[in-house]
Amino acid sequence: MNNEQTAVVDLEDGGGQRNFLGMWAKVLLVLAVIWTFFQLYMSSYGVMDAIKFRAWHLLFLLLFSFLLYPARKGMKRKKPAVTDLVLIGLAISVFAYFLITYDTFIRDRFGVNTTLDYVAGGIAMLLLFEAARRVVGNGLTIIAGIFLLYNFFGGFIPGIFGHTGFTVERVINVMFWGGQGIFGTALGVSATYIFVFVMFGAFLKNSGFSDFINDLALTIAGRSSGGPAKVAVFASGLMGMMSGSAVGNVVTTGTVTIPLMKKTGYSKSFAGAVEAVASTGGLLAPPIMGAAGFIMAEFLGVPYTTVMLAAIIPAILYYAFLFMSVHFEAKRLGLSGIAKENIPNAVKVLKEGGHLLIPLVVLLATLMTGVTPLFAAIWALVSTVLASWLRKSTRMNLRLILQSIEEGARGAVNVGIACAIVGIVIGTITLTSVGLTLGNNVIAIAGGSVLFAALLTMVISVFLGMGVPATAAYIIVAMISVPILVNMGVPALAAHMFAFYYAALSGITPPVALASYAAAGIAGEDPTKVSVASLRLAAVAFILPFFFLFNPVLLFDGHSYGASIMAGAMALIGGIALASAVSGRVVAKMGWFSRVLVGAGGLMMIDAGTLTDLIGIALITVGMFGQLKVLKEQKVISPIKVNNGEGV
Repeated sequence: MNNEQTAVVDLEDGGGQRNFLGMWAKVLLVLAVIWTFFQLYMSSYGVMDAIKFRAWHLLFLLLFSFLLYPARKGMKRKKPAVTDLVLIGLAISVFAYFLITYDTFIRDRFGVNTTLDYVAGGIAMLLLFEAARRVVGNGLTIIAGIFLLYNFFGGFIPGIFGHTGFTVERVINVMFWGGQGIFGTALGVSATYIFVFVMFGAFLKNSGFSDFINDLALTIAGRSSGGPAKVAVFASGLMGMMSGSAVGNVVTTGTVTIPLMKKTGYSKSFAGAVEAVASTGGLLAPPIMGAAGFIMAEFLGVPYTTVMLAAIIPAILYYAFLFMSVHFEAKRLGLSGIAKENIPNAVKVLKEGGHLLIPLVVLLATLMTGVTPLFAAIWALVSTVLASWLRKSTRMNLRLILQSIEEGARGAVNVGIACAIVGIVIGTITLTSVGLTLGNNVIAIAGGSVLFAALLTMVISVFLGMGVPATAAYIIVAMISVPILVNMGVPALAAHMFAFYYAALSGITPPVALASYAAAGIAGEDPTKVSVASLRLAAVAFILPFFFLFNPVLLFDGHSYGASIMAGAMALIGGIALASAVSGRVVAKMGWFSRVLVGAGGLMMIDAGTLTDLIGIALITVGMFGQLKVLKEQKVISPIKVNNGEGV
């Protein structure tokens, strides 16, 4: 059970003191409603200084952090502890001081801090670290702490990574009172896009959308070979498009798909791996992309629709590769699909739940008209409630609406605190120029080779993302890794997408793999075994970013749709070839020589050149001859008759 789940139980299950605990539940609900309406108003019609708005947002994040998450994991609380109430009081005091004095600080004191400013900023940073420790765990908190200490002790580090060191006052000024630290871009995106889209996801879930998606996936892939695993791929992909959370996706769809896979014959480790890898793909799939897409648009200074469009072909390739890997594994194990009587009727599923797709249509349609993602999300949120009223079975009443608001607020805390604490990392990179130093040295080590630099960037991205929420992981790697690639001539969009993919894939990379750990809990398997199985299943996904790094046409980046679609088709062939080479089969077991040929052919198609594509197709074709022979022996391919009546 994670911290959030524990906190919910602690506050809402108090046995003999249920009335008192019920009061705290009402307090949380009232706070959630106030926060939600404040956020929606400010994201649509409200006007406020950006830093002040972010300060209000962070204050609410801290309040919910100390109310929902106990000081120690698993700690039983019948009510918020005295220390929690003290921390809440400090948070309110510090941010009240900030909001009252900020105009004076900017306009009258011209950015010059007083002693009280430094005290308030120092307390706020300590509160943030404590909230991060409780909410997102030790991984990201320790990383942020190391970066913070680097500001002070860089003067003692010899060599290229040393610097002169900065005073406490200077660091507090940058991190808290400036716009490049805690109140920087990351928290700004959390206060706007992320909150609204997380709330939208909560409303969508409670409208019955997840149940509809599971049933729809069953009708599409349930009866094919290894059906439950393919259902997991479809359901997690469709749900992930809207939820944008790998772990949330696992615990939503995995409770249905993992037991189905185990019942069909998949091992516990493979069943967990399928769900973990499929759910991770939801972060990479538009229209929401785990909220990191909005931060990417901010970094690039482009409309969000540009990022969303760029993500389409890579997302299709990701799920196509995963689907084929699952298919090959099912064939190897000789697994059949789900019995017909256990598959829901497609017409009935669409009739009873098809109206729940209206919010998705509204979201995409409004985005394509050029309105801001915020307005699109708000309209989609409203349409979710209205669409649910079209059928009695899905109708959202006041209780479900309030429940959605509370769940949305809870969900926003995890990502919001991560975005706030990662502001410490961003502020340090800006203040010390360590990102520039690291980038210059990677470029020097790479010796002008984009491929070598990309491999080093991949390692940095995966390493920095381990145990860190995907959005926060992307922000960190974008600040450090992206400049390396851009300085070597890689288009900015491709460089950001490259870093984003590996930051997201860190969620299934051992030794710290959050999505795999969540799936392991449902599967009843050792987390390490699920992580290793996830790594094997996603082997081709780890190669996918190189396709669009060396072939930006896949991202519709300044190219025609026709060219992008053709490049996508070639990449699809190459990726499926790689998946078959990793699995070691197509319709039958492949010999090692055939696997080498097919795998080499798939790798050749990473490059977009006509010559490399032709060589790749030739290698794949030769490698597949053995499979064609098996098909013929199995009479899957009927003999072709010629004039003399003999088969060829």
